[in-house]
Amino acid sequence: MTTRTDIAAAKRWVVKIGSALLTNNGTGLDDRMIRLLVEQLATLRTRGCEVVLVSSGAVAAGVVRLGWKNRPTVLHDLQAAAAVGQSILVQHYETAFKQHDIATAQVLLGHDDVIARDRYLNARGTLNTLLRLGVVPIVNENDTVVTDEIRFGDNDTLAALVANLIDADALLLLTDQEGLYTSDPRHDSNAQFIEQRSVGDASLDTMVGEGGSLGRGGMITKLRAARLAARSGTETVIASGRNETCVTCVADGKPVGTWLSSGERPQNARKQWLASLVQEQGTLVLDEGAVRVLRESGRSLLPVGVVSVEGSFSRGDMVACTDPAGHEVARGLVNYNADEARLIKGSASAAINDILGYGGDKELIHRDNLVLV
Repeated sequence: MTTRTDIAAAKRWVVKIGSALLTNNGTGLDDRMIRLLVEQLATLRTRGCEVVLVSSGAVAAGVVRLGWKNRPTVLHDLQAAAAVGQSILVQHYETAFKQHDIATAQVLLGHDDVIARDRYLNARGTLNTLLRLGVVPIVNENDTVVTDEIRFGDNDTLAALVANLIDADALLLLTDQEGLYTSDPRHDSNAQFIEQRSVGDASLDTMVGEGGSLGRGGMITKLRAARLAARSGTETVIASGRNETCVTCVADGKPVGTWLSSGERPQNARKQWLASLVQEQGTLVLDEGAVRVLRESGRSLLPVGVVSVEGSFSRGDMVACTDPAGHEVARGLVNYNADEARLIKGSASAAINDILGYGGDKELIHRDNLVLV
C-alpha cells in the first residue's frame, strides 16, 4: 500500500509527545508548543476522533521547578523530579485543553498495568470509559515508583502498549526529527528520507540499530514501539512536532513523517495476539445457545450462557470456552475469578450485584477480549 488512506480513516489515536518538543531550552515547559499541539488534537476531536495523549516532560519540568541546573542521574532524584513535574505538566495540558472545552484525566501507568492480565482489564476499562465520556486521557509512566532506571524513549514503548490496550487505529510518535532516514542526514548528504516502509522491514534495523547513527536520536525505541503497536494492527507514523500542522496533516493522510505500515487488519491482529498471550487457566462450558451466539453474532459471553466452570483462575486469566460436548469454540480474558464465575453462571447479568454483593462487568468475557478457535 502506498497511500495513507488507513491513517486518514483512523478514528482512535494515540499521540506520544517527546520531552524534546516540550522543553524550552532548559527553562521548563514550552507553553506555546503545548498550546499548538493541543489545538491540533482538539481539531482531531472535532472530526469525531478519540485521542489518548502519552506525554513525556515531567522530569524536565520538575528539574526546573526544583531549581536544579542539570538533570540528575541518581534514581531517587529523578523520581522526585518526576513527582514534582508531573502536576506541572498536567496543569499545562488541562489549561490548554480547557480553551477548547475538552476535559482531561491524568493516568499514570507502569508497564505491569498493560501487561499483567488483571491490570490490563482494569486499565483498558478505565481508558475506554474516559474516551466514551469525551475525556482526553493524559498518560505517563508512573516514574515516581518505577524500579528500573528512567530511560529516554521509554514512553515510546508505553505509547505502543496503550495502543494495544485500546485497539488504536493509529499511533503518532511526535519528536524533534522529521522521521526516519537511511542514514544520519546531519553527517551524510546522501541520506534519503523514508516516507513509508513495512514495519517488519529488516533493513530498518540496520538504519536505527544500536550501532547506527540514528540510534542516538531515540529512533530505535520508535521502531520497536511501531512493531509492538502493529500486533494490534495499529498504523504508526513518526513525525516532527515542530511542524505546526503536523498532527492535522498526518490525520489528513498527507505524506508527512515516516509511515511504518502494520500490514494487518486491526481486529485480526488483535485476535492473533490474544490467542497467543497465555495458556488457558480454566474452562467455561457453554450451552448451545451461547455457542451459537459466539459463532454467529460475535457477541460477548454473558453468565447466563455458562453451564459449568472448571479449574482455578483469576480475573484477567485466559480461559477456554467449550460446547456441551467439550469441543473448544473460543478463548478469552475472563472478567471474574473461578469462584465468582461459579456463583453467577447461568444467571442474568442484572443479578450479578445481588449474587456477589458488589457490582462488576455484565460480561464474563467481553467480545473485544474473546477469540474464536
